[in-house]
Amino acid sequence: MKTAFITGIAGQDGSYLTELLLKEGYRVTGIIRRNSVVEHQIDRITGLKNVEIRYGDLLDEGSLQTALLEFKPDEIYNLAAQSHVRISSDIPQFTVATNANGTLNLLEAYKRFSPKARFYQASSSEMFGNSVDEDGYQRETTPMNPVSPYGCAKVFSYNITRHYREAHGLFISNGILFNHESPRRGSNFVTNKVVKTAVEIKKGISELLELGNLDSYRDWGHSYDYVRAMHKIVNAEKPDDYVVATGQTHSVRELCEYVFSKLELDYKNYLVQNPKFFRPQELKYLKGDSYKIRSMLDWNPTYNFETLLDDMINHWKHIYNLP
Repeated sequence: MKTAFITGIAGQDGSYLTELLLKEGYRVTGIIRRNSVVEHQIDRITGLKNVEIRYGDLLDEGSLQTALLEFKPDEIYNLAAQSHVRISSDIPQFTVATNANGTLNLLEAYKRFSPKARFYQASSSEMFGNSVDEDGYQRETTPMNPVSPYGCAKVFSYNITRHYREAHGLFISNGILFNHESPRRGSNFVTNKVVKTAVEIKKGISELLELGNLDSYRDWGHSYDYVRAMHKIVNAEKPDDYVVATGQTHSVRELCEYVFSKLELDYKNYLVQNPKFFRPQELKYLKGDSYKIRSMLDWNPTYNFETLLDDMINHWKHIYNLP
């Protein structure tokens, strides 16, 4: 039985990855940050049996060392982060400390206490910023010019993991994941915010949807598919870095049009643009070329833009008892 250790185990990706690994026969372990509202800390993984969880934090080196010594993992998945890009401009120092220095803390603990394990680093399409290749795609070779504290911190983590791989001969891989969503996504992220609010409007609970830039384009996939990619990356023959994306891009406006139309509503009657939801420096366009992982590791997504949103719409309709 392999042992997996997951930081951010109670998040969207952590929960889907936990389910996948349990089905594969893994012993699954992880850490969560201590929260005073304990009832909501592990909602996404409540009900999953035989998951071993401890309190820990990427900024607490001792908790990382203790966890690795106790669990002795074969695979380490670093998914923990301050993950909201716009909010990273409100709390830049915490974002950089967690997403950059936190990764370094885990790498040091890994190098000292679990050097034979395989390490997955959750990298992000936000690292590219507004840098796009001539054919309209971003890929492993596209220059990285991030436009947010989140993206800047992720570039550091990407580079430091590559350095540890080469300098210390460790099995470390990066998954450069483009936007991925699900019913488990936090409701302050734009996809789930749009879907949840639209269902609330249909139900008569809410009246308006407040958003920022409607003309940002993103390559949206499903978290279920992307954790499958993580597992393939960690279990590849050699460590490497891979873009994970659908290869399709859609605007926030298109997102609203699709979701509201599925509920027989016109989004234009309910949408208000609020300046507080704009980023200080906008990232206009993301579209990933995932040829490398598709050809080398035989990964393909099972959800597209429409079926992803259908899954999220059905989730919130069930929550609100909407036929």
